[in-house]
Amino acid sequence: MHLLLIVLAAGFGAAAGLLLPRAAYRLAVEPDLPWRTECPAGHPLTGPAAGWLGPARCRPCAAAPPPALPDQGRYGVRPAAAALLTGGVCAALAAAAGAVPEVVVWVLLAPVVVLLALVDRAVHRLPDALTLPLAAAAATLLGVAALVPGAAGSWRPALLGGLALGCAYFVLFLINPNGMGFGDVKLALALGVALGWYGWGVLLVGAFAGFLYGAVYGLGLVLRGRAGRKTAMPFGPSMAAGAFTGLLLGALGT
Repeated sequence: MHLLLIVLAAGFGAAAGLLLPRAAYRLAVEPDLPWRTECPAGHPLTGPAAGWLGPARCRPCAAAPPPALPDQGRYGVRPAAAALLTGGVCAALAAAAGAVPEVVVWVLLAPVVVLLALVDRAVHRLPDALTLPLAAAAATLLGVAALVPGAAGSWRPALLGGLALGCAYFVLFLINPNGMGFGDVKLALALGVALGWYGWGVLLVGAFAGFLYGAVYGLGLVLRGRAGRKTAMPFGPSMAAGAFTGLLLGALGT
């Protein structure tokens, strides 16, 4: 049963990951700009390519002679990489949590968090169209999971965890708005709800891990000469990785 659950979660995550590249490309725009409607070569996204889900590929670029776009008109995140990442995350969460109601919530929300990390890595931005619905979905779905027998967490600490982590990030944003974006504050709401499900200890571990991963990533860039002390860096992927670590530990601990 447990192995089947892991396989199903991995399959769902991989399938969802295959659908992320186009959304990641279209949402990867600077603040206050509409989403992308053209491929990197300037061709309008029409027909099936104008949608939000699926691989990022431009047919005119694929049909045009070089150097329109390499790799048969493909651009953005590679579908195989997105599928491997999302499938791996979902499989790990299912393996740690086991057959409990909240595992469905983790698997459903993981692709959205991966999408947010991809967008933030590309343009240092976390779109409201994803962060706020993610927080609402996390609170609602965990509320439903709490009503199902066998739940390993609690809904009230989850809500308090989202509020606490969101407030903590908001204070950091007020202290240093150049180092902490408001999108990070909104993402913290959703991640705090998820981490708070397993209690305050898991919330603290997940939050600390996010800062630790961010510091290690920034230090690595500095040592490689790819960034300076004041270079802006995306923090969303580190937050997501920290929350992933916290959820794994929280699920294993229960």
